[in-house]
Order: sequence, then C-alpha cells, then structure tokens
Amino acid sequence: MSPILEIEKLKTFFHTRKGVVKALDGVDLALDRGETLGIVGESGSGKTVLALSIMRLVPQPPGKIAGGRILFKKRNLLDLPENDMRKLRGRDLSMIFQEPMNSLNPVIRIGEQIAEGIRLHKGLPKSEALDHACDMLRLVGMPSPETRLKSYPHQLSGGMRQRVMIAMALSCGPALMLADEPTTALDVTIQAQILDLIARLKAETGSSVILITHDLGVIAEAAQKAAVMYAGKIVEYASVDDLFSNPLHPYTVGLMESMPRMALVDGRRGKLKVIPGTVPNLVELPLGCSFQDRCSSAMEICREKEPEAFVKGLAHRACCWKYL
Repeated sequence: MSPILEIEKLKTFFHTRKGVVKALDGVDLALDRGETLGIVGESGSGKTVLALSIMRLVPQPPGKIAGGRILFKKRNLLDLPENDMRKLRGRDLSMIFQEPMNSLNPVIRIGEQIAEGIRLHKGLPKSEALDHACDMLRLVGMPSPETRLKSYPHQLSGGMRQRVMIAMALSCGPALMLADEPTTALDVTIQAQILDLIARLKAETGSSVILITHDLGVIAEAAQKAAVMYAGKIVEYASVDDLFSNPLHPYTVGLMESMPRMALVDGRRGKLKVIPGTVPNLVELPLGCSFQDRCSSAMEICREKEPEAFVKGLAHRACCWKYL
C-alpha cells in the first residue's frame, strides 16, 4: 500500500532583515494510511512550519516554500492552484492549531464556526450543517453539545476549546489530520482524554495523523513512527519502538536523558541531565552538522561537512557521522 503523504527535500525559507531563515532545509518524510507519525523537537526546530507547509498556509511574504515536493495521494500539493488547495483544506486535509483561543473567532458562536466548513465542503443547508456540528461535538465528548453550539470561545474551558478544534478538524472526514501540540497548556487528565479521543476517532474514521509535540511521552503513547527535528532538518526517523529502545542521534539521546525519572538509580534520583547550549541561529547555521556545538561526540568532520543519512535495518534513519 502506497503512503498517503510523501515529503521530498522540502525547503521553506523566511526572508527577514537579518537574512534568510532556513526553517525547513531538505525534509524527507513518509506517512502510511491509518498511521500516526509523531514529530518531536525543541521550540524553533521547524515542527509547526512543516505542518503549515503541508497545508500551504506559510505566510507569503516573508515565507516561501523554496523547493521540494509534498505528495498527498500522489498529487504534488505545491503544484495545485490556490482554489484547489482551498477545496482540500478542511475536507481531505485538516489541522488542529496549537492555541485554540487564538485560532477560533472570538465573536462567532462555536456552532457557526464548525458548520461553516460543513456547508462549504458538503453543500448542506445551514440547519443541517448545525445539526452535524452538534453531532461532532457529541462525538468528541463535549458536555451538553446543544448548549455549547451557542457559546462563544471565551465561555469554554481550554479542554472544551480543544475538543471544538478536533470536532472542526474531523467534521468532513479528512484523510489526513495534522495536530500541532494539541495538549499544550492542558492539565494531565485532560491531556490524556484528548490523546485518547484522537486515537479513537482515528481508528473509527481511518484517518492518518501527524502529531506535533515537544513531549516524548506523548510520542510514546500515541504514535507508531517518530521523526526528531533539529534546526529545520529530520535528524532521526524510526518506529517508536526502535526510537525508544535504541536512539541513534546524539540529539535524540539528549532529549531522552533530559526527561525526569521517578525511579531511583543506586538508591538516588541523581541530577537531571540537560543538553548544553541552545538551538543555533537559523540565519547563520554553522558549516557541517547543526548540532556540533552541543554534541559531546563531535568530531572534526562534523565541523566540515553535513552528515548524510545512516540507515539501520529497514526503516531506522539517523543523520550522524558516528555511523558513517
């Protein structure tokens, strides 16, 4: 079975007064039908820009998709006219944005916001679209959905607003859903409910999901494959089992070692490990490997030439000179 999404050498740049920011610089990814791909990395690594590039929502200017291909069901989205992309967004491609309060219109009732996409893509009259919107709210576990249809975003809790975003994203039965940190700013109990909801709805609808997060625990729980991003590149790509049992890239290892642990080691908890330094300036990336200044395993070649991908087994890929 062919992948539903294939990304090849994708480059997205932002032109600023200080120079060109290479937010994505040669990203390669593939997503199978019915699969969840988790994308993890520090803030500024390019995760959200990747999702916006797939949806072709990168603001122009200053942004521009400078190269590569995004194949969705074998069609290159970068070749489609804007009118065709509008037909895909919300119907075949949908996105749960990072902050619901900023993504929902504060002066329009919840029901009308969900129903708008249903009317546009399914051609239903307003009353039937509102009924369908109510059914979607009920599907995502919204209490008293008939009442919530008439609510404004500020009248809902953070968890409720996130459920509205999921209902909106799933209202037209998309083949691919992008979830940009859907559990950010939610308490642990609500986080678990949202992740369970996305998994259940994915299983019921057969949708594929790209789950963007900075939380490795979310990746371990909700995804089948994982991609680790750093400075606009995919530095490691593997199944979730392989990634957690045998991380290859020093950055991935650093992320895992920086996770707090409750278990005692030799009777002590020990100090929390950190990755030294910060993500490099994307305007002035160093020659060679972008992670070189923060890596304890850096070699001379790391400062001279960018590493190519090392492939272990069938589908575990890491870009590091340690293995080349």
